[in-house]
Amino acid sequence: MMVRSCWKPIADGDEGDGSGRVDGLLWYKDLGSHLYGEFSMAVVQANSSLEDRSELESGPLSSNPSGPQGTFIGVYDGHGGNEASQFVSDNLFCNLKRLAAEHQGVSEHVIKRAYSATEESFLSLVKKQWLSKPQIASTGTCCLVGVICNGMIYIANSGDSRVVLGRVERATRETEAIQLSTEHNVNQETVRDELRSKHPFDSQIVVLRQNVWRVKGLIQVSRSIGDAYLKKAEFNRDPLPAKYRLAETFFRPILSCEPSTSSHTLHPDDQFLIFASDGLWEHITNQEAVNIVNNNPPNGIARRLVKAALREAAKKCEMRLSDLQKIEQGMRRHIHDDITVIVVFLNSRSENTSLCGSPLSIKGGASANS
Repeated sequence: MMVRSCWKPIADGDEGDGSGRVDGLLWYKDLGSHLYGEFSMAVVQANSSLEDRSELESGPLSSNPSGPQGTFIGVYDGHGGNEASQFVSDNLFCNLKRLAAEHQGVSEHVIKRAYSATEESFLSLVKKQWLSKPQIASTGTCCLVGVICNGMIYIANSGDSRVVLGRVERATRETEAIQLSTEHNVNQETVRDELRSKHPFDSQIVVLRQNVWRVKGLIQVSRSIGDAYLKKAEFNRDPLPAKYRLAETFFRPILSCEPSTSSHTLHPDDQFLIFASDGLWEHITNQEAVNIVNNNPPNGIARRLVKAALREAAKKCEMRLSDLQKIEQGMRRHIHDDITVIVVFLNSRSENTSLCGSPLSIKGGASANS
């Protein structure tokens, strides 16, 4: 059985296709089962067009029928439009399965190759549509991936989404927040230094404007999938909209798609993982998020995290959450970003055999045609 779910404008509280529910600008799947436990998902829209995409796939991780089983989590925080995030949602997991079959398993190397293959395919699409749809060259997406397989968790990240692990410390019995991902936002000094070292002859590689650091004064992240206009000079010219065009040409990619990767052996004290776009982390700390998950039932926990972030965003603007929820998409972006949250529980040490041979696939976010 393959379950698919896409955000779409349906009546409040309707089940849609049975995989999720919608409440105004909020899509949510309160509770489901994956191979190693339970999960909860939620997405709230702020932009005129929802730019976040996300997915959870549980079952075969390889196109080889005898390959490994596991759970794949992806959070794709788009910018400049939703074309890149939708493309990644449609293609990255397929590329991972193909490469896992070729390499006979999942590894950091396989995940990096899946990122590269997805990037190459998207840049080919940009080239094909360049004259008819030049704005596609300025769309990109952050890309956060987790793969749980054979007692391991593999993490890959390009951009500034984040995954946090909740682990019980045996000495104190407190649940500690452990960040597993590395972020690539030039508001961090180490990321600015990395860019400057790669572009030593460009004094304007990062620019401070209105107290915000941006690459070439345009974008905050230094790694992404897409953003062809900052990777290939052939796309940084007319007919690209003028606001994206650089005054000077460049001879090497300014941004990179290569993810930072890591792998960890899962420990019996590892309780859950929180995957989220930066829209959540702008308002809630790692430990605050872990405390919310730890102190509340799993059912609806992703939605609870989203609402906690919305409550903080509203407070910063001196308004009530109920007033914020009345603001339409587009205008909402002045208060908060699109927010995607996936909470993955690790409360089962053995595989959920009821899912074996019956893949689960859930997509959170709007379809490109909605």
